[in-house]
Amino acid sequence: MANDLNHCAFIGRLGNDPEMRYLSSGEAIANFSIACNYKSKEKDTTEWLRISAFGKLAGICGDYLKKGSQVYVAGRLRKRTFQTKEGVEQTVVEIMATEMQMLGSKPEQSAPPISQKQDAYRQIKEGNVMPIEDDLDSVPF
Repeated sequence: MANDLNHCAFIGRLGNDPEMRYLSSGEAIANFSIACNYKSKEKDTTEWLRISAFGKLAGICGDYLKKGSQVYVAGRLRKRTFQTKEGVEQTVVEIMATEMQMLGSKPEQSAPPISQKQDAYRQIKEGNVMPIEDDLDSVPF
């Protein structure tokens, strides 16, 4: 008897930042969607795929993936049915990620620039630089 194969791979862009949750055991779960484009002669189509990652991979997704990031995701296809709070039965198809590779350019840092005074204060507070005690008027803050 031959083994079956449930493996799929996609390249797409995140629609939103990953949503992080944690089990009572502390295991991380990351949920996000990616948009995969398909071009034909007639039209361009975008398919949205739900992705779930667990454990260490989920933590990496949560730390590094952001809305708009281009990503390669591979895993297995899973279909599950559940009931909403309103009692409506819903079925979702999602990719259970086993691999993830960030693609595209490195995202720019979104932190605001630090002024020289703020940087000096931070350096002193962290113990990296000690102020000159005999001339406190020269300290920049």
